[in-house]
Amino acid sequence: MDTEVQNVVQEAKKKMNKAINHLSEKLARIRAGKANPRILDGVMVDYYGVQTPLYQIANIGTPDAKTITVQPWDKNVVDKVEKAIMDSDLGLNPANQGDIIRINIPPLTEERRKSLVKQVNSEAEDSKVSIRNARREANDKLKKMKNEGTPEDETTRGEEEVQKLTDESVKKVDEILEEKEKEIMTV
Repeated sequence: MDTEVQNVVQEAKKKMNKAINHLSEKLARIRAGKANPRILDGVMVDYYGVQTPLYQIANIGTPDAKTITVQPWDKNVVDKVEKAIMDSDLGLNPANQGDIIRINIPPLTEERRKSLVKQVNSEAEDSKVSIRNARREANDKLKKMKNEGTPEDETTRGEEEVQKLTDESVKKVDEILEEKEKEIMTV
């Protein structure tokens, strides 16, 4: 395959992988009934005047399936960490025990599970749109290259390769989605 055509295919592959990785990151932060330290990834703490991600200033663990523990390395910020968790939109109630904060993860209601599944489906659909946009951009570039004199069989092979990548990427998104839905709906 022509190197320019290969470059277009590789760029499309990179964009599609980025969409899949972004989806995985977003879904990791969605609470699914089990204690998962990743749900705290978006929590920012005022650490001596600087907004700092919680995971950079504390040890976060899961001693059991229903509890998350947060142990700040600097004992002076325990109250700020507790406040940051309460102020987050996660709906969690941290219990300050001096040098460690315990967060009990309440079981999800049926209504909350359904709303989370809708949210997860929406995130997956956004990823599929990004993947299809990467395909469209690649195909537009390949058509332009064909009009500029690149052999038609080369650009056609490139378009087939891009379509194969698109199909694989959408399948991967569906697998990630199915796994997360199952995790949310498991009581």
